[in-house]
Amino acid sequence: MDLIRLNITVTDMEKKLAVGVFCAASPKVDRKYLDAAFETGRLLGMKGFRTVTGGGSMGLMASVEEGALSVGGEVTAFIPRFMIDAGWLHPSLTDVVATETMQQRKQLMFDISDAIITLPGGCGTLDELFEVVTSKQLGLLNCPLVILNTDGFYDHLLRHLDRVADEGFMRPCDVELWSVAGSPEEAVSSMMLKLK
Repeated sequence: MDLIRLNITVTDMEKKLAVGVFCAASPKVDRKYLDAAFETGRLLGMKGFRTVTGGGSMGLMASVEEGALSVGGEVTAFIPRFMIDAGWLHPSLTDVVATETMQQRKQLMFDISDAIITLPGGCGTLDELFEVVTSKQLGLLNCPLVILNTDGFYDHLLRHLDRVADEGFMRPCDVELWSVAGSPEEAVSSMMLKLK
């Protein structure tokens, strides 16, 4: 690992388009989700993107990281010190940035990411997804957001968001703040089109 330090800035790193990936760290998930995560990371690495993750050594997070690393891609991780102390850090990442809090971790991931892909996940992933959507609504973020809907994982949530708009709790145009992809290939292609 090249670095473990706090308060890194975007200019500290070689300028390469970076893609933040939010996803589950749980290892107790179906293989199809792990495979899709690995393929997402592999495609990002092949296309020359820096993959930005939470640095975990389990679940979809580890699969994304290992997919990118398998083709020589770069993986930059932001992970709280308590998670490093607990032994949750993936051992083979390109760069690791230790943070003091979960909120700081998220903010740094937002700051460095030129685009964001959200894979299936639990409450932490949903928290990250909704913070991205809210930040885009408020004009605080202006990056492509792609939801990878592996095997229809997000179908119910996407229907609910349509209802949120239909019932007037957000503007109808807000449902255009993200795009939805059914496969890693579609997710990366959609993201790349929006980056142009």
